[in-house]
Amino acid sequence: MKRALITGITGQDGSYLAELLLDKGYEVHGLVRRASTLNRTRIDHLHGNTALHLHYGDLTDGTALVNLVHHIRPDEVYNLGAQSHVKVSFSMPDYTASTNAIGTMRLLEAIRAAGLDCRFYQASTSEMFGATPPPQNEDSKFHPRSPYGASKLQAHWVTVNYREAYGLFAVSGILFNHESPRRGENFVTRKITKAVAAIEAGIQEHVELGNLDAVRDWGFAPEYVEGMWRMLQADEPDDYVLATGEGHTVREFCEAAFAHAGLEWRDHVKYNDSFERPSEVDALIGDSSKAEQALGWKARTTALDLARLMVDADREDVGRFLDNAERP
Repeated sequence: MKRALITGITGQDGSYLAELLLDKGYEVHGLVRRASTLNRTRIDHLHGNTALHLHYGDLTDGTALVNLVHHIRPDEVYNLGAQSHVKVSFSMPDYTASTNAIGTMRLLEAIRAAGLDCRFYQASTSEMFGATPPPQNEDSKFHPRSPYGASKLQAHWVTVNYREAYGLFAVSGILFNHESPRRGENFVTRKITKAVAAIEAGIQEHVELGNLDAVRDWGFAPEYVEGMWRMLQADEPDDYVLATGEGHTVREFCEAAFAHAGLEWRDHVKYNDSFERPSEVDALIGDSSKAEQALGWKARTTALDLARLMVDADREDVGRFLDNAERP
């Protein structure tokens, strides 16, 4: 039985990856931050699975990481934990860097110091490309436009360094935007689809958004975590872009989501300049041909189908909310 450690297991990607690995017969260990209230809704359905083990810890605590890695001795480590909201990173640059960049170095150093013969996956991001024109691939220039992108770029190069300096099987998955019904509600895609379901149900009338002209390459998160796993099954460590290859504006995503509910998006979307970033990334569209050729991975769900899928899931959530509200 292989043993895997996942940081960020309670997040969107971490929950899907945990499901995938458990289905493949892994023993899965997850890192969770201690808080006064539990935030494990994405993995609640896995409660009771005896192959799943959760541990308190944080990427900002190097001592805890050393102890945990030494105790678990995983065969595979997936570093998905991060401060992952781009706009928030402008308000919290120090915490973002400590968690995303230095946190990755702490984890890699814990693995190296323990002398583990394990495989390491780093969750890199298309935000590292920033201002570089699309399409972007593994050879494209990095030009991040946010503290988030910059912190992830440092983590990316630290991963490359530990691979080259110490011979670790360390890879970076440069993933373009990937969404799902488990996406956090403060990310634009989920904010839109949740609003569509609420507006259709008469709970709210409008949703406020920022830059509608930003172009992104949106894919479906469960497909992307399979790509993560495939990277660690390869014969040699390398870095890979995962993307659909299609770019759509926020406006187009809005139109598809609202149209799926028979609504005209212009009647319900209001512009709010407070959601604009200090420095914008205009267009991210990935070229994942390397992953397709080397790993046999290819995205199957593209942005507009994803918008409809997420609206349907949020409709179900709203329906459950209304049913519970009507009960005496």
